[in-house]
Amino acid sequence: MIGWTIYICFLGVLLLTIIPRENHRAIRIFALLTAIASLVIGVVGTLHYSPNPSGAATVAKLPWVQSLGIEYYLAVDGISLVMVLLTGIAAVVGILFSWNIEDRVKEFFCFYLTLIGAVYGVFLSFDLFLFFVFYELAIVPKYFLIAIWGSTNREYGAMKLALYSFIGSAMILVVLLAAYVVSGAKTFNLVELSKFQFPVAFQMWALPLMLAGFGILAGLWPFHTWAPTGHVAAPTAASMLLAGVVMKLGAYGALRVAMTLFPRGLDDWVSRFHGLESWREVFALLALIGIVYGAMVAFVQRDFKFVIGYSSVSHMGFVLLGLMTLTEIGLTGAVLQMFSHGIIAGLLFAVVGRMVYDRTHTRDLSELERMRLHKVIPFAAFTFVIAGLASMGLPGFSGFVAELQVLIGAWSAFPTFAVIAGMGILVGVAYTIRTMQRAFFSGAPIVTSSTTVSAPPQRLHADAPIAAISLPERLGAALLMALTLVVGLQPRLLLDLITPALGSPLFANLFKRIGP
Repeated sequence: MIGWTIYICFLGVLLLTIIPRENHRAIRIFALLTAIASLVIGVVGTLHYSPNPSGAATVAKLPWVQSLGIEYYLAVDGISLVMVLLTGIAAVVGILFSWNIEDRVKEFFCFYLTLIGAVYGVFLSFDLFLFFVFYELAIVPKYFLIAIWGSTNREYGAMKLALYSFIGSAMILVVLLAAYVVSGAKTFNLVELSKFQFPVAFQMWALPLMLAGFGILAGLWPFHTWAPTGHVAAPTAASMLLAGVVMKLGAYGALRVAMTLFPRGLDDWVSRFHGLESWREVFALLALIGIVYGAMVAFVQRDFKFVIGYSSVSHMGFVLLGLMTLTEIGLTGAVLQMFSHGIIAGLLFAVVGRMVYDRTHTRDLSELERMRLHKVIPFAAFTFVIAGLASMGLPGFSGFVAELQVLIGAWSAFPTFAVIAGMGILVGVAYTIRTMQRAFFSGAPIVTSSTTVSAPPQRLHADAPIAAISLPERLGAALLMALTLVVGLQPRLLLDLITPALGSPLFANLFKRIGP
């Protein structure tokens, strides 16, 4: 049943093509109903799912290219379900925040649903060739969504994202083909390949190459530069999907494929790299740099959207650091952080892109702080405060539980890294409060000879009053705010799915202690 999340999205694209181009309302409603249908299937599938001690539950398994051992193999475990739920939520909310699209509406939602269907396919594919097909398919609509409907430097942002993505994909494909040949199993079945003991010498180059390939899409430093540029150039819904879902494809692939197939490549000794003794420590260091660097760069940004873009790089660093701990609590925290960041980043980009930029036509914090937006669009200010508190990791929100688990896992694996990562959180608190104050709660004073008064709100276009927040925007924001609170207060809702999946035979080799 859960496989219909994919089929409904692609079927929706086909049916959208027969709706008259000028009927924008029908196109929007149909796209929304398609996304809701996929989300409902994901929720129902989750409610009926029982953890399988022997591994993932098969959804569909049919021969595809028999001569090469390629199958149409879909399966699901708790980790896949968490990512499917995140995708469904992001899809529905993204459409609500795209209700104002007027240019080439049909094409926009066709590309949008194609991207969502491809993302569902990545999270459900257990044949690595099929996984790669869906992974590549997601790149094409990303490019067009930014290049056609984007804003600042949209062609540059779209091309940079596409080039980085294809370079990462090429690195992944090289390792997949090499693993296919070296295993001699004549199959791309992930479960079967995970049972094969690849030679250590092979794992020592395959693991870092594949981790770097997936890390590009996950915003791993120093391959992160496409992310802030792409986020800023993208329309609101595309920004929400990029930060909320697409970046998770890289982190998910790192865990599901690279670390599952080549676990010995993580802990076996390698040539010393500035005192680091394993690839695990190298990538943990890169993740740590991403946490601190992203936070510090976000702190000095003047562009509102760049603040959130670099914030995403910083928070994705916690995902990658959690993966490198190789502890159950660290890995669980990493997966939970994927979900949490997807919700919170989507909410932040919704505020910045749709609620603020589309109304004020500026993202410059020095201009926004003269507008006193907390009085002009109070719902946007309220939403950003909630999203900011969640992003800072305030107890009661999903980010607190996720980052706490990552830090506990990091403390047992890399105590020094854990301390520095904690300092990165403090910088995150600083830039969030600074941005919150400048964007919504400042008012530049006017100094006269006798008194000081507050300046009246200023707008870029005084003849065009700022529109009130629409009902679709309020519904989308309310859904995301509610989710980060629910997961923060009841994390067991997701942890009960994630923890059994990590205990399955698929990850058994990952938790084995590897000797020198």
